[in-house]
Amino acid sequence: MTRDDGESATYDDHDGMSTAAGSTRRTVLGPARSCLRNACGCEYDPVVENLDYDYGYDETKRGSKPQPMPRMRSKGEYYVDSFNGEPWGCSFGTGEENGVWMNSGDQAGSIMAALVWLLMLYSAATVTLLTITEGIHPILGMVYCTLVAMALSSHAKTSLTDPGSVPRSAVPQETQRRDSTSHSMCGQCQTFKPPMSHHCRICNRCVSRMDHHCPWMNNCVGAANLKHFVLFLVYTWTCSAYALGVFGFNYFFCADEDCTFHVLVVHLVRIMTVLCVGAFLFTSSMLMNVTYGIMTGIGTIDRLKKKATNTMSQSDEEPIPLKDVFGIAGYHTWPFPVDPIFDDYDGVMGYSTPQRLVREQQLMEHKRPTITPDLVAAPTMEMPQCISDFLPV
Repeated sequence: MTRDDGESATYDDHDGMSTAAGSTRRTVLGPARSCLRNACGCEYDPVVENLDYDYGYDETKRGSKPQPMPRMRSKGEYYVDSFNGEPWGCSFGTGEENGVWMNSGDQAGSIMAALVWLLMLYSAATVTLLTITEGIHPILGMVYCTLVAMALSSHAKTSLTDPGSVPRSAVPQETQRRDSTSHSMCGQCQTFKPPMSHHCRICNRCVSRMDHHCPWMNNCVGAANLKHFVLFLVYTWTCSAYALGVFGFNYFFCADEDCTFHVLVVHLVRIMTVLCVGAFLFTSSMLMNVTYGIMTGIGTIDRLKKKATNTMSQSDEEPIPLKDVFGIAGYHTWPFPVDPIFDDYDGVMGYSTPQRLVREQQLMEHKRPTITPDLVAAPTMEMPQCISDFLPV
């Protein structure tokens, strides 16, 4: 490939090293890396196939050395659009100008989300007291507290992650423009409305592949945070089943004095048992609901609409691939509440943006990408509220 100064040289796409210097490393680590990728389920190699471009590259700190251009992408290869178009302001809200996604307009949802933390911490404190009073083995307490920590981390990630809100600059994908002559518009946002998206009146945003608005999360469950929501349900269900199993074994199968709980902890355990039964039943129901939605491709809102109109038999939705929920970074990332890396981000969200398409075109044409300014939406006529309330969301 050719650099800006006209000197011809080939570069490794990850760190700018010449391919001659990097060939030995690839020869030695290639088989081991391939074996590890196959074992963990990684569908892309961040070292070899990453066509990342650092838009924050500062030539003044690199001795005026320009950043090497990424190599041309072959068909089927992955690349990472490293441009950060999110707002940098330290403000909380659900608008495009807010830097931190947080739904603060629903007081009931905030209380219910805080209640989840309170009950989970109560259960962890109860189990900790059991280990201190030697009611259960310390290892059992450590396992439970670890599960609680993972559940709360997943809850926080679900609540503070943008569920897939549709920006004002959203446009249909190329396949959508080719296969359809008309596209839906949201009567509230006055923007393009991707398929299977809905307008949430609580978050006041259109959400891609929206399943429902969960008051326990104080957030919508959509394409971008479905993984975190599933992990929260799995870890909460596991905590409930684990605690009921420990308490049940202690009550029915252990007759030694060592299994007797301290008199002050017994009442805490009884309250926790009731909470675990309720949490077990609720999360079991929600897990079946989410699993059905993934297997059929029909979210909770769409399913309720189809049942109300008796059109479930006419559904033509496709099942949601697991890679569109958990990403393609590998199986080892599935149990952790980290943002998934999607194979086709636009395909998962159901829309594209002109800014991203321009950056991709520049890379494909082997031009140095430039930061395109945000497009300002054209002024539109707001429809009366009495008419907007009757529009489908």
